[in-house]
Amino acid sequence: MMGWQRRIASLGRNALSFISGLGTFVRLLGAILQRSSVLVRRPGLVSQQIHFIGNYSLLIISVSGLFVGFVLGLQGYYTLNRYGSEDALGLLVALSLTRELGPVITALLFAGRAGTSLTAEIGLMKAGEQIAAMEVMAVDPIRRVLAPRFWGGVIAMPVLAAVFSMVGILGGWFVGVVLIGIDPGAFWSQMQDGVDVINDIVNGVIKSVVFGVVVTLIALHQGWTAKATPDGVARATTRTVVNGALAVLGLDFLLTALMFAN
Repeated sequence: MMGWQRRIASLGRNALSFISGLGTFVRLLGAILQRSSVLVRRPGLVSQQIHFIGNYSLLIISVSGLFVGFVLGLQGYYTLNRYGSEDALGLLVALSLTRELGPVITALLFAGRAGTSLTAEIGLMKAGEQIAAMEVMAVDPIRRVLAPRFWGGVIAMPVLAAVFSMVGILGGWFVGVVLIGIDPGAFWSQMQDGVDVINDIVNGVIKSVVFGVVVTLIALHQGWTAKATPDGVARATTRTVVNGALAVLGLDFLLTALMFAN
């Protein structure tokens, strides 16, 4: 086979593999949604996963939000100072966090902290044949294992993004008002006048929900399809971080173009 023929054959195999993986991904989402009655029948399973996913991610989200707020306060002040608009620092910090940085950075941290944990947990359950044991005992593993974790991640993500934005605004206030000396009344009034509930806060919440669905589903899919070996689980965990980060950044562009086009 000639070189160009091998390249075309390799391209075809990669395309077929991508389409097959996408089909498995969509089928898994459909199976989870069909079994979402667990939200009503077994709310304890979902609340347990919200605690596991959200509470254990709270520290890294809060600390990251604080330092991002510090940096936004400094960089925003240096930029606005050129134009004599230091009083608009609160508006700059709030819009940056609620529109973009809050949902996006939270989703990236979520993929690295909670997403990898979900993938490793499910992958190890497969390696330890716990999934197979559930099937033998007529327990649906998708209903018992995947659905509670999916909805736990979807519910926890907007809450974590809100915490990130709130702590970041406090960090920007500390740098701008306490350290630099901007008038606190101007800081808060500019923020209140310039931040719109629908266009800024609600759109940020929508972003965080979409990111929660995608990142959680990627983590579950990687764990569910991982090879039942230590190497397979390790590779699936790595793919969760890489695919989750790429999906978040790509979706952020699309959602921003749709939400703020007018």
